[in-house]
Amino acid sequence: MQPDSKIGRLSLMNPQAANGSHTFTLICPHSIDEGMSAVLAVRGQQSVVLDLSHMDAITAQRTADFVSGGVRALDGQEYRLGELVFLFTPATTMVTQS
Repeated sequence: MQPDSKIGRLSLMNPQAANGSHTFTLICPHSIDEGMSAVLAVRGQQSVVLDLSHMDAITAQRTADFVSGGVRALDGQEYRLGELVFLFTPATTMVTQS
């Protein structure tokens, strides 16, 4: 199988994708409420790059905790890509590090 996309040194593959493609959603929330769209996207089998750099530190931490909890409840996965940037993937997406 070929990786669908690469983020840094992470390779993502979705073995259930019909055409071998994988959809990413970039979300840059400004409030905790907007974090719900990340959870809903993962529930819809999309991988989400969540950029919390537009928030103050406390709100960013709360949003990261909220999204992380929601994604884990869906059996999804979480990866930290940077100081305030996270990757959330559904359970059907395999992530490998090279």
